[in-house]
Amino acid sequence: MDQLLRHLEAVSGLSQPALARLVDEVVSYFSESIDEFVARRHRELQTEALRNDAIFTRIAAEVERRRFAAPRLTQRQIRRLIYG
Repeated sequence: MDQLLRHLEAVSGLSQPALARLVDEVVSYFSESIDEFVARRHRELQTEALRNDAIFTRIAAEVERRRFAAPRLTQRQIRRLIYG
């Protein structure tokens, strides 16, 4: 992580503490599971007084453009991914 922070500091001009906070935020953002994302977005969109049909349509579109944390895999699952 130190090497990444040094690289980002050199190309961005931001301080390492600021970059460390930024990297932590990005990692946290992409660590959210699909279940967590859907529940969070539903709560957020409800505060905009949207109805569930509009909320569900919006969430479905957002899910298509977003990456999610991979599930934990057992050794057996990994082996099956490799060897079929």
